[in-house]
Amino acid sequence: QVQLVESGGGSVQAGGSLTLSCSVSGDIYNTPWLGWFRQAPGKEREGVAGISRSGITKHADSVKGRFTISQGNARNTLYLQMNSLKPEDTALYYCAAGSPRADRGYVNPHEYNYWGQGTQVTVSS
Repeated sequence: QVQLVESGGGSVQAGGSLTLSCSVSGDIYNTPWLGWFRQAPGKEREGVAGISRSGITKHADSVKGRFTISQGNARNTLYLQMNSLKPEDTALYYCAAGSPRADRGYVNPHEYNYWGQGTQVTVSS
């Protein structure tokens, strides 16, 4: 079992920045990937970024160059630095842990087993 708790969401104007944090505990050793996902009203949950135990990162095309995923040394904390925010980034953001397969996508939400409760990010124009 892995427990995840997100924090750091809020409201910001377009062009602004936010940093999300996720406290990770439990059986982290057997969960090789941690990731950030988001879901906007009326839309499916989508992958934002993922990071492996060794530090390999994957970012969705929509956030490349603007968002950066990172993790603490002991993988107890997961971060998402979000810069140049746009109104279309507005969503409920989740952190998750899992064992995704390369052929199914490292940032595929269906490949992740454990989820936090989410933190809201709202970007106004």
